[in-house]
Amino acid sequence: MTAPTRLEILALVGMPEVRPGDDIAGLVVEAAAGSLPAGLADGDVVVVTQKIVSKAEGRLVAIDPDDPAGHRAVVDEESVRVLRRRGDLVISETRHGFVCANAGVDVSNVARGFAALLPEDPDRSARRIRAGIGARAGVKVAVIVSDTFGRPWRRGVTDVAIGCAGIGAVLDLRGSTDGAGRVLAVTEVAVADELAGAADLVMGKASGVPVAVVRGVQRSWLRRGEVRAEIVRPPAEDLFR
Repeated sequence: MTAPTRLEILALVGMPEVRPGDDIAGLVVEAAAGSLPAGLADGDVVVVTQKIVSKAEGRLVAIDPDDPAGHRAVVDEESVRVLRRRGDLVISETRHGFVCANAGVDVSNVARGFAALLPEDPDRSARRIRAGIGARAGVKVAVIVSDTFGRPWRRGVTDVAIGCAGIGAVLDLRGSTDGAGRVLAVTEVAVADELAGAADLVMGKASGVPVAVVRGVQRSWLRRGEVRAEIVRPPAEDLFR
């Protein structure tokens, strides 16, 4: 793995509130024209939060805003398997194969009385946004759809990729050698997750910036990629399920 010597992470300011039916690709291109000196460029990685993708795709359901547990039924509907329950917290598996809190159902940054669901197919969403940006701006970018996940055995949350297009989700270093000449046997780097986490540092959780651009990634990382095929661990390989 030849690591880049420099990366830029640029918050894309000026994005309007996203509503069902909105064209995210068009909004990103317009915001980039006003936010970045030269707009988007070939090789940029556009990181888009799951929340605006879900909003644009109409993945919103009504809940009782006065019922603290009003979204529990929605969580159960979005779960294919519940792994743990503790109080209001549910750790479950979604139909995408993600193991996460409350099946990804979220009531933050959405209108009162609604909950946002994960996109039906985040990889497809990323491909659609990437194609739209290419058609409008004439550039070849990669797209990552990011979401906030907790982690077993570690406190705190970080953003990870739940969908991607135009960039490999995992960089497979097995068979290559380390600095001492030893052959790497198991090393696979979750590049899409690392870029999603880096982008979140300039987007934040309450700043109203739902898109960031990572610039300077290795060109060899830019290929067809899918989170579901590359990152989601099959149950047969999972030691904890």
